Amino acid sequence: MTSILIVDDAKLFQAGMSAAFKEAGFAVVGTADRALDAVRLARDTKPDIVLLDVLMPGISGLEVVEKILDVSPGSKVVLLTSSESEEDLLKGIKAGARGYIVKDTPLGDLVEAVEAVAAGGAVVSPAMGGKLFDVVAQLLRHRDLIAVRRPSLTGREIEVLQLVAEGFTSREIGEKLFISENTVKNHVRNILDKLGLRSRGEAVLYALRERLITLD
Repeated sequence: MTSILIVDDAKLFQAGMSAAFKEAGFAVVGTADRALDAVRLARDTKPDIVLLDVLMPGISGLEVVEKILDVSPGSKVVLLTSSESEEDLLKGIKAGARGYIVKDTPLGDLVEAVEAVAAGGAVVSPAMGGKLFDVVAQLLRHRDLIAVRRPSLTGREIEVLQLVAEGFTSREIGEKLFISENTVKNHVRNILDKLGLRSRGEAVLYALRERLITLD
C-alpha cells in the first residue's frame, strides 16, 4: 500500500484529498498545514509520497522540498500550486519534486497523477506542460548557440579567461600580457557577448567545462 503525507493549509481541501486517497487505497500517514511540519512528519513517517502545497503561511512548500528529501530520501514530492509561474515550476523541479500539479485539478485526476509518480513517473499539469516545454526549448537553443559560438574565441581571449580563472585582476592580467587594463576589460566583455553569458564566473565555468582552460 502506498503511503502519503498531505500538506495543505486549506483544511477542507486537505480533508477532501485525504478522503480521496484513502478511497483509492493509499495509506494517509499524516496531514499538516505548515511546510516545516511536513519536514518533521516526513522524517517520522518516511512516506512514499509527500503531497505538498506550494503557497502556505511562513515558509513555502518550495523552500522545504530539499529538506524533506534530506530526512526521507525515499519519498517522492508532488507539489500542489495555484500559481502557474514558470519560475516556481523550475524551482520545484530543481529542488527534486517529481510532480507539479495545479490545485484546480479534479481529485480523480490528482489521484491518478500521484499514482503515476508512485510508480516511478513524473507529472506536470497540462496547464504547465506547455510552459515547461518552452523553457526546455529555450535552454536547448541557448546550448546550441553556445556550441556554435565556441570556435569564435580567440587565443588571446582564452589567455585572458585562464588568468581570470586563476584569480588575477584586470590590472594584473594586463601587466602579465603587456596590454592595458581597458584592453583586458574589452576582451572580457567580448567573451561574455560571444558566449551569451553575464559574468566572469559563468565564463570561467563554461571554459573549464569545455576544457578551454585548466586549473591545478
